[in-house]
Amino acid sequence: MLLLLVPVGLATVIGLLVLWPDGGPTRASQAAAQALPPGTTYPDGRVVSVQTEECGVEATALCATAVVEVLDGPGEGDYVQIGLDEVVVANGVAEGDVLVLSRDAGADGGALYNFSDFARDTPIVTLAVAFALVVGLVARWRGLASLVGLAFAFFVLLEFVLPGLLGDSPPGLVTLVGSAAIMFVVLYLAHGFTARTTTALVGTLFGLALVAVMGALSVAAARLTGLTSEETVTLQGYDPTLDFSGLVMAGIVVAGLGVLNDVTITQASAVWQLHEVDPSMTWRELYSRGMAVGRDHIASTVYTIVFAYAGAALPLLLLFELYSQPWEVVLTSSALSEEVIRTLVGAIALVLAVPVTTAVGAFFAKAADTSAGTATERRVTALRSRFAR
Repeated sequence: MLLLLVPVGLATVIGLLVLWPDGGPTRASQAAAQALPPGTTYPDGRVVSVQTEECGVEATALCATAVVEVLDGPGEGDYVQIGLDEVVVANGVAEGDVLVLSRDAGADGGALYNFSDFARDTPIVTLAVAFALVVGLVARWRGLASLVGLAFAFFVLLEFVLPGLLGDSPPGLVTLVGSAAIMFVVLYLAHGFTARTTTALVGTLFGLALVAVMGALSVAAARLTGLTSEETVTLQGYDPTLDFSGLVMAGIVVAGLGVLNDVTITQASAVWQLHEVDPSMTWRELYSRGMAVGRDHIASTVYTIVFAYAGAALPLLLLFELYSQPWEVVLTSSALSEEVIRTLVGAIALVLAVPVTTAVGAFFAKAADTSAGTATERRVTALRSRFAR
């Protein structure tokens, strides 16, 4: 396995060094900075009082004017008045609530404050702590190691992949190198430096390469432009030179990371567990029994992929439900075809990664037996020679 993984690992390191962003501002970041007033900050503010009033075309909705105490930033301690539209009021605003404000320091007449968003620090931090505690209690040190691996994955995404996608590097290559780096660290960190982890890594890298190739071919064949959402249109406004078709392919690769990791580590573990229970199994028997487990995993994971994408695209599906268009037209539309192709490419790579991982695991499990047997034979021969003398 080292003959395969060492070159791939070296290629990944070289790719990181060559493609690592220089840290300078990209065209998109410069345009985005110009779109906002210079010196704009986002302090928290506590609602002191709220006064509602009727608004809307027929005065059927409720808006509000709130007095807010600024809690941090240059205007800390100031009391400012902001307007709240009917959507914000409908979600509930009361005295004592904390809001995120936008502060335009360069406005005429002094700093101008507006409502930006609801403050969600408390529920998010609470859920994050609960998640870490549950993982630590159930999975113990291995679970905590997986959290460290998750932090590393976010570091690579935020410091390498995202800046690289906004730069001039090929999106597919940036994403593939970043994904490979994540898998090398995350798998060994969470599951240890074992032969079964290496088996899972081989299967995962195979799946990633397959996703990248199939994704590139599918995006080109389907002529996906990538300009199907409000976010991508905004990105185009900031930098029209971005490769949006490449961003679609990059999204396909990133989306396949988690599910490939799950499938391959499970398959590798199943094969090695079978081998430990009955070391006398042949390669064919290990492969056959491992695939019996893999087929069940494939069946459940395919559902997971489809429903995960369906949940993410639920508002879009609701819109299509309202339109009087045939379903074959809806499925092949530019908006939904991205999700369809992303789902199909990920599912194909997932399915094919199972037999590859199973075959690799069975092969190296038997190879370990052979190596152990050879070492034992050498020890026995040495002992016989010593007693013969």
